[in-house]
Amino acid sequence: MTAAAHKFKLKKEDTVQIISGKDKGKRGRILKILRDKDRVLVEGANIVKKAKKRRNQQDRGGIIEIEAPLHYSKVQIVCKKCGPTRIGYRINGDTKTRVCRKCGEAL
Repeated sequence: MTAAAHKFKLKKEDTVQIISGKDKGKRGRILKILRDKDRVLVEGANIVKKAKKRRNQQDRGGIIEIEAPLHYSKVQIVCKKCGPTRIGYRINGDTKTRVCRKCGEAL
């Protein structure tokens, strides 16, 4: 049985902070969103070692370090004024903008 993909309030290139796990407190940009698995790939966070096979003469094989996806519930968007916060929405006419829940500033 597969899980249904959730709607994310986070977007690619958002600056987020990790709120739990081994990288708690680290900040980084979202590189990729995996909606079907409810995960996000954060730059410089959740680094794991992976064995890579050599494909050709130029390509180097061996053990490399890459970012692994995190569950989206482990990250919070960072407001420029007040730090990690939740996302709210404000509707002005026909435009919907994401706002900080703490200070109300647009994200």
